[in-house]
Amino acid sequence: MPTNPLIACHDCDLVQYEVPLPPGESARCARCGEVLYRSSRFGKSHTMALSITAAILFVIANIYPIIGIESQGNRHQSTLFGAVQTLWQDDMELMAGLVFVTILLVPALELALLLWLHLTKHLTSGLAPLALRLIVLMQPWRMVEVFMLGLLVSVVKLSHLAHIVPGVALWCFAALLPLFALLNSTFNPRELWAAMPLKS
Repeated sequence: MPTNPLIACHDCDLVQYEVPLPPGESARCARCGEVLYRSSRFGKSHTMALSITAAILFVIANIYPIIGIESQGNRHQSTLFGAVQTLWQDDMELMAGLVFVTILLVPALELALLLWLHLTKHLTSGLAPLALRLIVLMQPWRMVEVFMLGLLVSVVKLSHLAHIVPGVALWCFAALLPLFALLNSTFNPRELWAAMPLKS
């Protein structure tokens, strides 16, 4: 009798046995051909290294000014959190909340949970499944790409009114874009689920 775990297709509900896959390959449903699961091309060490790098850049991006504006001899700089505070004080609470959640809170929590799972060997903890679920649920709400696009559009529109000085944080956010894309491609929740001990 096969001892491999069972998996149900998300499209046609056909129950099949899981089979080991070589790195970078995917398993498809025998009935409808949809992808059932994939095997990461990279190991957990790659995900951990990318998480550490992204966390360092994210901290720097929130400490230093993101942009500076020089006009008539005056120069104004602001961090991302300072911009959120300004939006809040200007009676744009909804916009301030969206920026805070999607650009600050969600990426910070996601990176913290990834580091917690990979660095502290907490897969045996009862909180590990909850942390893994939160990471998967939060990923669609991380919108650093949308923020960078909006920021670049704003810089272009303001460039003829004032001298725009890119801050250290802007370059850090630009570097975070490919890092988050690589994290999405290397992070495989199934591998962490498989490493968690089953409750008796």
